Amino acid sequence: MRVLLGLSVASALRLALAFVIDTKRATVCNGRAELCNRSYGNITFIGAHDSFAESEDPFALARDQDVDITTQLNDGVRLLQAQSHMNNGVLHFCHTNCILFDGGTVLDYLKTVKSWLDAHPTEVLTLLFTNPEGVSIPGVWAPAFDLSGVAAMAYIPPNMPMKQSDWPTLGELLGNGTRVVVFMDAGADGADGSVPFILPEFQMIWETPYGFTDATFPCSVNRTSGPLDTTDHMYMINHSLNVDIIFSLTVSDPIEASVTNSVDSILANAYGCTQFANGRAPNFILLDWVDVGQAYQAADILNGFRT
Repeated sequence: MRVLLGLSVASALRLALAFVIDTKRATVCNGRAELCNRSYGNITFIGAHDSFAESEDPFALARDQDVDITTQLNDGVRLLQAQSHMNNGVLHFCHTNCILFDGGTVLDYLKTVKSWLDAHPTEVLTLLFTNPEGVSIPGVWAPAFDLSGVAAMAYIPPNMPMKQSDWPTLGELLGNGTRVVVFMDAGADGADGSVPFILPEFQMIWETPYGFTDATFPCSVNRTSGPLDTTDHMYMINHSLNVDIIFSLTVSDPIEASVTNSVDSILANAYGCTQFANGRAPNFILLDWVDVGQAYQAADILNGFRT
């Protein structure tokens, strides 16, 4: 007991989690023994775009998913993306604004994620959140992570920014009890105070353009920042097809989802981007309608598990 007296609650929880997971780290990581010794920076993960924006109502035009985040995770999604907005003084996940689609509070969302993680102790998960209103990271975001319990599971890099080649293996993340990697698109540069587990996305990940209405998904480096060279970043392809409906308003296209999320379409997009990454496959493939198509088969191919 005296050993733990000088530790924070989060640090004590990290040690406890590491003790529980350590015996399993060499046998299975994210469902495969082969991934335990593979770097986080050298794996392709399937991601859910606007993961909170789930509805079965075909007239809910702001929806991007058919199934909730627990089902997404059960199906194999290992990156959850979400857009935040303040709503009556509380941080919510909303699509464009909270009138159009309100996915509930960030705290409730993170509690759901934590419950799933507790039930799946050999899984590494990435969270990628957008912060378009520049909400304070230490003042608003960090308390939600702390109260949900996710903060105690979050990875803190030994140095910043981390090169793609420097990330630990999945086995190491699991063994250390730090199996949640958190990225933020804006505000995580420490300008308003440091929260070391909320990482600045574009310093370590570049993205392709988004909002495509062209089903060929031409690849280019769209969003990134220094100081690392682009080839030292991980990268994410935005593989979601939109359709124009009226007055230049575009929405995600569920009708073509089975084609967009097919092996052929995903691989064509992925292989078209390798020219910008020294031949490497994408780290993250961000999709709408993740329950439709063959995304997980495509990820298996990119990870070398099938041809």
